[in-house]
Order: sequence, then structure tokens, then C-alpha cells
Amino acid sequence: MVTPLRLYDTYSRQLREFPPSDSPARKNLETPITYYTCGPTVYDYAHIGNFRAYIFEDQVVRALEYLGWTVKQVMNLTDVDDKTIHGANPKGESVPAVEMLGRLGAYTAPHIEAFFEDTDSLNIRRAAVYPRATEHIPEMVRLIGALIENGYAYEGDDGSWYFSIKKFSRYGYLSGIKIEDVRLGARVSADEYEKEDARDFALWKKARPGEPAWDPKEFDSGSPLPVGRPGWHIECSAMSMKHLGETIDAHSGGHDNIFPHHENEIAQSEGATGKRFVRHWIHCGYLLVDGEKMSKSKGNYFRLRDVLQRGYNPLAIRLLLLSTHYRKPLNFTFEGLKGAEKNLKQLQAFLRRLERERTTVAEGPKSLGIGMGGAGVAINQAKDEFAKALTEDLNIAKALAAIFEMTRVVNTMLDDGMVLQEEMEQASEALLGFDHVLGLKLDEVREGEGVDAAFVETKLAERAKAKKAKDYARADAIRDELAALGVIVEDTPQGTKWFYAK
Repeated sequence: MVTPLRLYDTYSRQLREFPPSDSPARKNLETPITYYTCGPTVYDYAHIGNFRAYIFEDQVVRALEYLGWTVKQVMNLTDVDDKTIHGANPKGESVPAVEMLGRLGAYTAPHIEAFFEDTDSLNIRRAAVYPRATEHIPEMVRLIGALIENGYAYEGDDGSWYFSIKKFSRYGYLSGIKIEDVRLGARVSADEYEKEDARDFALWKKARPGEPAWDPKEFDSGSPLPVGRPGWHIECSAMSMKHLGETIDAHSGGHDNIFPHHENEIAQSEGATGKRFVRHWIHCGYLLVDGEKMSKSKGNYFRLRDVLQRGYNPLAIRLLLLSTHYRKPLNFTFEGLKGAEKNLKQLQAFLRRLERERTTVAEGPKSLGIGMGGAGVAINQAKDEFAKALTEDLNIAKALAAIFEMTRVVNTMLDDGMVLQEEMEQASEALLGFDHVLGLKLDEVREGEGVDAAFVETKLAERAKAKKAKDYARADAIRDELAALGVIVEDTPQGTKWFYAK
């Protein structure tokens, strides 16, 4: 049984059922949903704003799977564009194109490796395919050829080839730009530009000194394109079509991708094929740092690695970045990150408690039973509310509220000895099911892992002695000392208990 969800579609500006009704996946459940996600430009280490988008895209896949669907996700790696070329040749030296290809590969390789290290640390699951732009030049040449044949592309006076936006009547619909406000006939060759610079954009750039270049005639003997390189926008269209087909179910990225990148993708893709490019467009909001746009000049620009070097748990970073609704701006603060670490440990503590106590509690009618009342009711209610929150525009914040309410109720009942083994097992299974969507690796934390149990017990004995002597400052200091080692101490009606959660 699969459940559709309702997601906001940027193109139609409304909540729509997803997968769309005309998706092949709706007609044949064995057919995966086709999903293209904008990946990194590999010229630097990715910053936390980038990872808000990547975690959101991971959430989409995980949520769909939780609801019963299968998904084929493709995420591109942009390894040739203005930024990567500048990084590989910062002084703009006039070197042969072949040498520049080598420089480009050597420059981008460590950034690609770092990207995967970072995504692994955040438990972002791997996409089915990670196409690289440099490996899809033939597809780009053929796609531009179709645009030339269909009358959408023209050669500029600089020898490069451009897309004529006045020829595409639907240009601007995704972003809301009015075609009559655009300076028709004006061109822009830069890969990235601001909204006010909406002009005909480059599809293929004629070779320039100090840049990598390809000869299109190696892939299409009749191509009129000169030796050169692709523009940024054509890359994603070509890679998406190569791996997912001419029409795909969903395409996503950050809000800043809407214009010009995604607008241009629509124009060139549909101009070439005459078919609808994307059935559903999904975008996540901006990330702010302490209420301001991230900027190196303001000192609030953080790569993921900058934050990890401060000692924060990467899974707490993940929890923070997914906890605000994806379409709203997210304000990143280190105080908020500390709160996310606390919440993560709370979930870990709950799961460990369930594992520990279900082996010691006798089977018997201490509660009203699953489906009749007590803990079972709280667990089933959380499962219903969690699934409903996912279907309502991927409302992870509401889903988290349902989880924490379940932990509160069940913990209270555990304190009173009112939970059956069967209910503990159900609660554990429910939490691990939720974690399939959250991706917090709750099942990978084990009691006593990485710490000497005898040392902990000694410290707890010292703490008990301090509390008995009403030396609460000393008792708190011991608790903090253990917390620094990843040991969480719980004072329960049944005595002091601890587990390792680091």
C-alpha cells in the first residue's frame, strides 16, 4: 500500500498530490519515481546552506519510501563552469585546452571526495547516479543541436551560441519574471547572474585561452558549434534526460536555483524535445545565520567542516537543518544547534531505555494493552500523526512534535511500570521507522559503547555520595564530566541509570 503526499509545486504555485497523477509510478508501482536534484559545484567545501538543500532532498526520498514508493534519485556534480575553471586556473594563464582538462580534473577531484565525506557524516544517503558534467559533453552537444534545429538557438557575434528566450513563450513562468520586462536580444555569458540580468543565456561558449575545451564535431560531425565548452544551464538538462528521461516526476533545489538556473532548464529542455520537462518543482528556503544572510565578510559563513571542528555531532546538525519546514527560511544559530544535540540525545535515551527495560519487565496486564489504551494508544497515535505530517507538504516539524509527545507519554508510563514488553517493542519499532525518514542513526548507539563501565559506575557511586551529602554542585559536576564522555545519566524512580550516546 502506497500513500501519495501533497507537496507545494513552485511551477503551479499550489499544493499538489505527489507523485503526480500522470507519473508512470502511479500506474505501475514497480516503476520508481524519477527525481533530479541539484548537486554541488565542486570548487570548494560545501557550506551549511548547501547542506540544508541536500538534507531536504534526502528527506523527500526517505519520506516517499516510508509511504511505500520507490525512488530513483540523480544528483549532478558540476565539475566544469566558471567557478571550477577559475579554481583550476586562478591566474587565467594561457595554457592548452588539453592541459586545462587535466588541471580541472585534478582541482575538482578532492572537492568531490570531500563532498561525499560530508554527506556520509550527515547520513545523506547516496543517490542512484552522480553524473559529472565533463562526462556528458556528447549529450550536451546533441541537445544544443536539437535547439538549433528547432529555432531556439543562435550564434552570437562572439562565436558562442545562445538561447533566444523570446522564442519560448512560457519563459519566466516558474520564477514569475515577465517576458516583456526582459531586455530582448541582450545576452549574458556568465554562468550565474542576478534576476535583473535576465537575457539570452549561453548554451555553448567558444574556446578562450586558459579554459578547457571540446570539439563538438567529435560527437556530431555536422555540428555548427565551435571548439569550446558548455554553459552551466545546459549541463543539468542533458544529464537529467540521460539518466531519467525527457520528462521526469520531480526536480528540486534551493530557492536560489529557481532563477536563472531552473527557469533556463525548462526553456532549453522543452525547446529541444517539445515535451514537458518536469511534472513537479520543489524548492527549499534560504538558510540564515543569526538572522542574516551568510557572508564571509560578516564572519558568519560556515562550511560544514567549520562546524564539525567545533565538536558538534553531525547528526545534531542534520536534525537542526531538517527541523524547520523546508519552504521556510531556517535561522542557524549555535544555540539552536545545542538544542538539537539535546533533542537527539533525548531520542537516543528513549530508545536505549526501551531496549534495556523490555528485557527486565515481566509480561503481564500492567497496561490496558495495545489498541485499548495506555502506551499502545500513544504509540499508534504518533504513527498516525507522523505519516499525516509527511503527507502534508513534508511537515517534518509536525512529525517531530508527534515523536516527542510519544516519548513523553511512554517515558512517564515506564516510570510508573505501566508498559508491557509488547508495547516497548512496538515503541522501539515505531521510533526506528520514524528514523528511516529522519536519518539520525538512532539504532547505531549502543549502551556502554566506547566507555569503561567500571569507571562510570565508580563515578556514579561518587555522585550518589555527593547527593546524599547535599553537595549538589559536586553531583552536577560529575554528571557533566560523564556527559562530556558521551554518558547520559538518568535519575528514575527505579534508580540512576546511564547509557552511552556519542
